[in-house]
Amino acid sequence: MSKLIAILLSTLILTQSLRIDYDDIVQIDDLIEHAQYHKAEYGDNFFVFISKHYGELKEDHSKNHQEEQKDHEQLPFQCHDHIVTITAFVLHKCFLEIESVELLELKDNRFHYQSSISSLHKKGLLQPPKHA
Repeated sequence: MSKLIAILLSTLILTQSLRIDYDDIVQIDDLIEHAQYHKAEYGDNFFVFISKHYGELKEDHSKNHQEEQKDHEQLPFQCHDHIVTITAFVLHKCFLEIESVELLELKDNRFHYQSSISSLHKKGLLQPPKHA
């Protein structure tokens, strides 16, 4: 069962990294139908079809066959997403002034409660809860 989950998660990560969307999977039948049209009309094999719609022949094909523009818009993997991320760091001065901490001499009595040895406790910054 864990192998199946690992395979499914790996497949999910792969499809997301390749930017394959649900809409692209639904439009696969349009891709096959348009490829069959190219095979019947122009005699193109599948690799030439892919080159005409996604590769180096795409620009020439779109210029010469404007009548197929509506069909080309329905093909999958045509998304042109642009992601812009703007990160801003705002630096400001911290106006908190901390005085130097006084350390008092430690005594060796460890069996009873001693008041804190830090001056921060005396000023009320680090106080334990009063009621439990």
